[in-house]
Amino acid sequence: MKEKITLDDVLSNAPDLILYAAPLMIGLALLEFYFSWKQKKKLYERKDFFASLTIGLVSVFQNLLIKSLLFGFVIWVYNIVPWSIPVNWWTSIICFFALDFCRYWAHRMGHETSLFWATHVTHHNSEKYNLSTSFRLSWTQQLKVVFFLPISLMGFHPVVFFICHQIAVLYQFWIHTEYIRKLPKWINFLFVTPSHHRVHHGKNAHYLDKNYGSTFIIWDRIFGTFQPEDEQAIYGILDQPKHHNPIKLVFHVWGDIFRSMKKTKNPIKAVLLLFQSPDLLYKNEKLLKNERK
Repeated sequence: MKEKITLDDVLSNAPDLILYAAPLMIGLALLEFYFSWKQKKKLYERKDFFASLTIGLVSVFQNLLIKSLLFGFVIWVYNIVPWSIPVNWWTSIICFFALDFCRYWAHRMGHETSLFWATHVTHHNSEKYNLSTSFRLSWTQQLKVVFFLPISLMGFHPVVFFICHQIAVLYQFWIHTEYIRKLPKWINFLFVTPSHHRVHHGKNAHYLDKNYGSTFIIWDRIFGTFQPEDEQAIYGILDQPKHHNPIKLVFHVWGDIFRSMKKTKNPIKAVLLLFQSPDLLYKNEKLLKNERK
């Protein structure tokens, strides 16, 4: 019988890598901001940068407050299965691959269903693309923890799981830049690069809903969502906010969802709206705006 894991076991053995890395990431973003200004590249806009920074800092402190709840949920799932996977270097690599596979589907569902789009849109509603864009992590993204429970069900140790998860999140930082262009072919074939991720953030017609990979781009190649960068991306979302209010940037799609649900008289249809395509939500919100006029 495997040994039960407690919350204290995980909290004492899983360092908060993102918290430690935050000052370095902010420093690098400020450095990129400076070079962008110096070279007149206009990659940054002051209000947009401070909106991204505010959203990111709130997200870091929020995670500190609720991590015990999230850790507890994952630990509980791990403890209820009778099997476990040994902790060593090669099983840790397998865990990272398995987690990246789950992150691909979590990310894809974050674009294909209104409920999870509401937890992800914050990351896309900037018309700039720079290192500070990586700070835009929604304050409601914790709902996506359901996509990562298979890692615990498979028997991977929670400490390994959380360390792998944090490494995957940190990987996302460097790919949010215009300064790094094309990398060697073997890297582009296996890994998500800035070129791939610029496509993902683009609202060009053939860039929409492409390149969901987190660390590895191979999942997009396998599941038919890969798109190479063949033109300059136009950043932002179709229903682009015209403000830099961090609270509105985090919650505006939730507002769209609740307005649509309120207008729907049938409770079952109202719930189903949560799982419809964001495109339908976008069209419905346009109709509601026209009616209000």
